[in-house]
Amino acid sequence: MTAVPGRGQSRKPGDGEPSPVAPARLRRLSRWLVEGLREDLVALYVESRATPPGDPYRRPSRQNFLNRLTADMRRPGFAMVIAETDSLTGCAFGFPVGGDGSWWLGFDGALPRSIEQLTASGSVFAFADILIRPHLQDGELARRVQVRLLTDHQASLGATLVDRADRQALAALRSWGWLDVGELRRPAGATTFRALVLPFGERTTARLEGLFTMPGGGVPGGV
Repeated sequence: MTAVPGRGQSRKPGDGEPSPVAPARLRRLSRWLVEGLREDLVALYVESRATPPGDPYRRPSRQNFLNRLTADMRRPGFAMVIAETDSLTGCAFGFPVGGDGSWWLGFDGALPRSIEQLTASGSVFAFADILIRPHLQDGELARRVQVRLLTDHQASLGATLVDRADRQALAALRSWGWLDVGELRRPAGATTFRALVLPFGERTTARLEGLFTMPGGGVPGGV
């Protein structure tokens, strides 16, 4: 993600150090407002998902992103929150997970009972994507848009799926507080996903305690 100065290096005012970034404003968008921001969202997708040099993984195309966005917008409860200063700096969007548990279809092994219970109670919100323009505050901005969506939907747990070959996205999510559950593969799909969850609130965190190793200490079945 964002590079930091090497050990032993120092910066002086005016010595190429970027000026402080103004706090981004968060805004919830209706479906018709999302329609009007499609090109800006595509540009944000391209910039936030740029492939690092030497990374063999090739991310889905901008058209693929638009197709997924269009499909997700049709889902009941679809919601998007954007972050903006003088331009679009981040966004997160998704939809509530149905209590029937079908979102977890294709999960490898037994889904932890605490997650099953949260799903059945309608307390899980699926993040279809989180896009953050790389800068010095990307972790804080990611936290804010995540919290806003979970709060708006009174959700206790975020859930998302990431192509297991996309190591950059997995590393970013783990650094933003997401925990690895395991692998999932849709019956009709060829991609194997890592399933990650984001506990929200002390009670949910306590319920999930012991199920996962926190980021930095390894994850169950990690890539």
